[in-house]
Amino acid sequence: MENTERESMEYDVVIVGAGPAGLSTAIKLKQLCDKNSKEISICVVEKGSEIGAHILSGNVFDPKALNELIPDWKELEAPLNTPVKKDSVRYLLNDSSAFSIPTLFATTFKNHGNYIMSLGNFCRWLGEYAEGLEIDIFPGFTASKLIYDNETVIGVSTGDMGLDASGEKKPSFEPGIDLLAKYTVLSEGCRGHLGKQVIKQFNLDKDSDPQHYGIGFKEVWDINPELHEEGLVIHTMGWPAAKGVLSGSYFYHGENNQAFLGYIVPLDYDNPHISPFDEFQQWKHQASIKKYLEGGTRTAYGARALIKGGYQSIPKMHFPGGLLVGDDAGTMNFPRIKGTHTAMKSGMIGAESIYEEIIKEESNKDIANFQSNLQSSWLEKELHKARNFLPFIHKFGTLLGVALAGMDQLIFRGKLPFTLHHDQPDHDCLKEANELPKIDYPKPDGVISFDKLSSVFLSNTNHEEDQPCHLVLKDASIPIDINLPKYDEPAQRYCPAGVYEIVEKDGDKIFQINAQNCVHCKTCDIKDPSQNINWVTPEGAGGPNYPNM
Repeated sequence: MENTERESMEYDVVIVGAGPAGLSTAIKLKQLCDKNSKEISICVVEKGSEIGAHILSGNVFDPKALNELIPDWKELEAPLNTPVKKDSVRYLLNDSSAFSIPTLFATTFKNHGNYIMSLGNFCRWLGEYAEGLEIDIFPGFTASKLIYDNETVIGVSTGDMGLDASGEKKPSFEPGIDLLAKYTVLSEGCRGHLGKQVIKQFNLDKDSDPQHYGIGFKEVWDINPELHEEGLVIHTMGWPAAKGVLSGSYFYHGENNQAFLGYIVPLDYDNPHISPFDEFQQWKHQASIKKYLEGGTRTAYGARALIKGGYQSIPKMHFPGGLLVGDDAGTMNFPRIKGTHTAMKSGMIGAESIYEEIIKEESNKDIANFQSNLQSSWLEKELHKARNFLPFIHKFGTLLGVALAGMDQLIFRGKLPFTLHHDQPDHDCLKEANELPKIDYPKPDGVISFDKLSSVFLSNTNHEEDQPCHLVLKDASIPIDINLPKYDEPAQRYCPAGVYEIVEKDGDKIFQINAQNCVHCKTCDIKDPSQNINWVTPEGAGGPNYPNM
């Protein structure tokens, strides 16, 4: 007999996403309950095939939150093996010239006491620690829907498995499971599928600025041991960024002669001809970067949107039945290009707030104490200090804006008596294609720079092809009828994985979606000028499988 009934499992707390925020929430909550002999059941559901499979970050890690959460992390052999030894900040004038900026004038790039690491491997270690506390972790399951009781979230449904492209059940069909909870914590990372729904449902962003984003790339290289400087952290600005776009890069020398390098393009750019992927590939040919890569081998590639609106763009983080933590809400400190320690701390504060409710005789489903707990924390102080950095740049441009933002951080320590705002959402920033110049990017050489498809191959991305497309168009006519004539359909360029193409068939132009290439970066959901693309969860375990990101 065909099995179509959905089973359910009940927990005290269900957490969506096994990144640093979600795992820190689970660990802190279990620690509090164990310390006070309070029994609690906690489940973490993760859409990646394993913990860390979908995690991508630079990553230079500030251990501040980890010191609080797991003080003996060194004895427990957390994978933090490369302390930062040297910082270098450079402004690139062109492909051959650059000058250094003293860290005295770039205080946000000082990394003494921090560690170069793989965030994916760190999350794998956190996951093992959490499982040792008897926390249930289910990788390979997507949290596809929120479950409501009236206006209160009471859990999540995992996605059905074994549907074909038209949504019909295949012989392998398995219904999802309802995970019911007293409290649901959304920690899906930037532009979370459920997070954006709950923000809209409860109007959580009514008092905040529009959120802002960037697209971040990363490659891992094995480089010549003679060129490797373990512990060296390089950040650059300038070339090849388009005029008025504050793109930036990182190049971190990790352990075992590996280098982590990448490029970040803010998604408020106005020229629809910009290809962030090609900017990244071009940047690697800058002389001061290329010298490290010659003779090396690229071993991994990935891309992910990052959330950078900061203090003014963070929505209300509690709702009836649950919380938003980490980059589902936007806790990244963009001037420092660091979000791991802030995500962890937001999860830890969330855990403390849930615990305060659990031990009450009559708990409140709306965890309002979370907001006051945030406001009394170092997380609030750190994000408040950084609040004017990006708005200065949005308001005054890259040169004057960076200078003013630097003065704000260096001289005034983020304590200016006003808060600037940036009210234009990223998708609304594109100008029409005929108003701005086309960009002729150099072709990849296959040695230092590469094409999209060979890059996606290194991300180990895989989706079951015969399944419903997880990139849903609200109106299928918009890409060809509106976005193509107005913006030269920018999805062809802003997507880092070659998912979107304009192809001709029988003399007609067709918008083709190669969903199997998707690395789950969410850029299309953010940047589409018509807001016509809705990223939803594919079948469980689909997407990239990053080994060391």
